[in-house]
Amino acid sequence: MGYSVLLLLFILCFTELSVSEILLPLTHSLSKTQFTSTHHLLKSTSTRSAARFQHHHKRHRQVSLPLAPGSDYTLSFNLGSHSPQSISLYLDTGSDLVWFPCRPFECILCEGKTSPDATPLPNITSSFSSVPCKSAACSAAHSNLPSSDICAIADCPLESIETSDCHSFSCPKFYYAYADGSFVARLYRESLSLSSLVLHNFTFGCAHTALAEPIGVAGFGRGVLSMPAQLAEYSPHLGNRFSYCLVSHSFDSERVRRPSPLILGRYEDKKKKEGEFNDIQFVYTSLLENPKHPYFYSVGLQGISVGKKKIPAPEKLKRVDRKGSGGMVVDSGTTFTMLPASLYDSVVTEFDNRVGRVHERASEIEGKTGLSPCYYYDGILNVPNVVLHFVGNGSSVVLPRRNYFYDFVDGGDGVSKKRNVGCLMLMNAGDEEELRGGPMATLGNYQQQGFEVVYDLEKQVVGFARRKCASLWDSLNKS
Repeated sequence: MGYSVLLLLFILCFTELSVSEILLPLTHSLSKTQFTSTHHLLKSTSTRSAARFQHHHKRHRQVSLPLAPGSDYTLSFNLGSHSPQSISLYLDTGSDLVWFPCRPFECILCEGKTSPDATPLPNITSSFSSVPCKSAACSAAHSNLPSSDICAIADCPLESIETSDCHSFSCPKFYYAYADGSFVARLYRESLSLSSLVLHNFTFGCAHTALAEPIGVAGFGRGVLSMPAQLAEYSPHLGNRFSYCLVSHSFDSERVRRPSPLILGRYEDKKKKEGEFNDIQFVYTSLLENPKHPYFYSVGLQGISVGKKKIPAPEKLKRVDRKGSGGMVVDSGTTFTMLPASLYDSVVTEFDNRVGRVHERASEIEGKTGLSPCYYYDGILNVPNVVLHFVGNGSSVVLPRRNYFYDFVDGGDGVSKKRNVGCLMLMNAGDEEELRGGPMATLGNYQQQGFEVVYDLEKQVVGFARRKCASLWDSLNKS
C-alpha cells in the first residue's frame, strides 16, 4: 500500500475579520503518489529535516527553503491588478524572500516532485517593474553587496556609478542555494492582492531556471524582502504580528484535513469575555538577534523535561553569540525538531529508561525511518510527558503525545506479521562543535501542531497556546 508525500496546502480564500485582521484558511490533504510505505515517508522526512538544519550552518548566506514532506504549506494569492495571475507558493518562516517560477521555466532534477503545471506559470508582463540596481531591495537579494558592486554587475558605466546615476539599470540576476537545490531569479515589482487588500509595488523574485525546486516560496522570515516586512510597509499592524494554528496530521492518513487558520495582524482582544479567543493563555519567550542569520526567529531553550526529570539545555541553546551560534529557530519549514547531540542523547536516555525497560526496542524500524528510539508494543504503550522550557519565567510548553511520539502499524505485507510500533519524533542535530556559526536547534512544525504560534515583531516575542485549531478556524470564520 503506497503512501504519499505529506503536503499541507494553504489555499487562501481570504476573509476579512476587521480592518486590522485578515484570516486565511490553510487547507492540507494527503494523496498516494510517491511513497511506498510509512517507513519510506518517515525516512524521507527525517533526512530532509536534517538536511535543512545543516544548511543553516553554511558559511555563506543562503536562503533555506522548505523541502521536507510534511512541511509544505502552499500560499495562494493574485499578482497584478489588470489581468490578475494566480500564484501558489510554499510559506516558510525560515526564509526572507518571496519568489516563484515564471514562464518559460526549466526545473532540473524535479522528477517526482510536485509540478507547478497544476497552476499556470505567470508571465512577465509590461506591468512588471524592474527593481533598480541601487535599491535596498537589490542589495538585500545580493546578500547586501555594495550598490556599486551590484551596479557594476548590471553593466552600469563607471562614470554613472561614480556620480550615483545608475537608477535606470535593473537589479541583476541573483542566485540562491538551499539544501537540495538552487535557483536563479531577477527582482520585479507588481501589485499583490490578498482579498480586498492590495499591496502596490510588491517586490518578488521571478525565476526561469531552478534545480530540484519546482514551486516558489513566500518567505515569512525577518528580512526586508519577506512577506511580513512588505505588509508592514502597507500596514504595520498587519505585518508586525501574525499567527498560524496547524491542525494535527498523521503520516499514514490521506483524508482531507480541516482548515488551519493563518492570521495576519493577530492581536488579542482583552475586552472579549466569551469564546476560545480569550480562554487561552499564551506562553511567550523573547526573540534573539542573530547577526549571521538575521531572518531567523531564534529563541532560547532552558531545558526539556521527560516525565518528572528536567534536563538542562547547553548554554549555547539559551542565547546567540556574535558569530551567530546558538539558540533554537522556530521554523514552519522543518518537520521534526532538531536538538544538539548532548541534549538529544540525554532525552533519549531518560526516555529509554522509562519505556525501554518494558517494551522491545525496534532497531530495524529505526534504520528504516531515521527516527530513534522506536519500540514494538502490544496493547497500550505509556510514554512520559515531554515539556519544552523556554527562556523566561513560566515559558514552558507541554507537548501533546502525538507531537513527539508517532504510533503506526508495521508489517502485514505477507512477509512479516503486523506489529504496533512507536517512535520518538525528535532528531539529533550533531555535536555542538559541528553547529558553530548557526542555530543549535530547530523547533519543527510537527511539534507545533495543535498550538497557535504567534510572532510579535513589535514586542520581539514568540508565543504558544494550546488550541483546537480546526475549532479556532470555525470560530474565527464566523466572526
